[in-house]
Amino acid sequence: MDKKNTTLGEFIIENQSSFQYSSGELSKLINAIRLAAKVVNHEVNKAGLIDILGAAGDTNIQGEDQQKLDVLANDRFIQTLKNREIVCGIASEEEDHFISVNSHDEKHQNKYVVLIDPLDGSSNIDVNVSVGTIFSIYRRVTPIGSPVTLEDFLQPGINQVAAGYIIYGTSTMLVYTTGDGVNGFTLNPAIGTFYLSHPRMEFPETGKIYSVNEGNYIHFPQGVKDYIKYCQREEDDRPYTSRYIGSLVSDFHRNMIKGGIYIYPKSSTASEGKLRLLYECNPMAFLAEQARGKASDGFRRIMEIQPTELHQRIPFFCGSRKMVEKAEEFMAAQK
Repeated sequence: MDKKNTTLGEFIIENQSSFQYSSGELSKLINAIRLAAKVVNHEVNKAGLIDILGAAGDTNIQGEDQQKLDVLANDRFIQTLKNREIVCGIASEEEDHFISVNSHDEKHQNKYVVLIDPLDGSSNIDVNVSVGTIFSIYRRVTPIGSPVTLEDFLQPGINQVAAGYIIYGTSTMLVYTTGDGVNGFTLNPAIGTFYLSHPRMEFPETGKIYSVNEGNYIHFPQGVKDYIKYCQREEDDRPYTSRYIGSLVSDFHRNMIKGGIYIYPKSSTASEGKLRLLYECNPMAFLAEQARGKASDGFRRIMEIQPTELHQRIPFFCGSRKMVEKAEEFMAAQK
């Protein structure tokens, strides 16, 4: 079969045996996320035509203003995962607490929990900039047959069994890993099917793009300031190009294809950083490592950090391996 003509459904079936917990449940879970992604994609593409732009009037647990599409995407993913009866728990960036899910037939018999950022970069919707969904999947650690607890969600990233994102841009793509490389699938909107378009995606070892919100420069740690100056210096293959969209999925996706580093450090205004460990950093770190990249908080491997809170924030350095290592050198020099 021509790999370029392989659908996501076919790919999941063909590669199910390479997954160490090959029971069919994870395949059904990925398929549920695929379905919800198509629904959200349909809604995103109607932005501007119906009243789904702008703020919803509420704030989430992080104190951020919720956008109408945040709420819509959150509802669509949660309902789809619940209706398929394939998860025992869901945690969302938009929800204060995790959700325990019962199966109608057998209570609490499902093995997986999902953590999700339903619509990353939603504030960009109003100006027609790419946004995305990020998801992370773990096997529960508490006994099957009992309700899930916080312990099932507070697992280090190395325990992830799958992670990925959907990017809603000029085309809609679903990119994911189950620990055996990273593959990207593009949606054919005419027939509603995802096709394998980017097999075996990998970060170039180094690149010429750095992605950081330089408007916050004055608040950054000295190590980050020094690294930015290094990127801007005319020397060897530099200066690098500054590219920052403000949507993690979009910046990560571009850098994985072209080579680059994404940085969201802690600052004097955000002492712990801004990005969420469980909903954003862990899944992106898993993808980065599977694509021969690297992810850290400037000092430690992201995937080895033990979470302590559901909505925990951390600094995030992610991208081409040599670029992240160079940034870590500057951080270590100023520690």
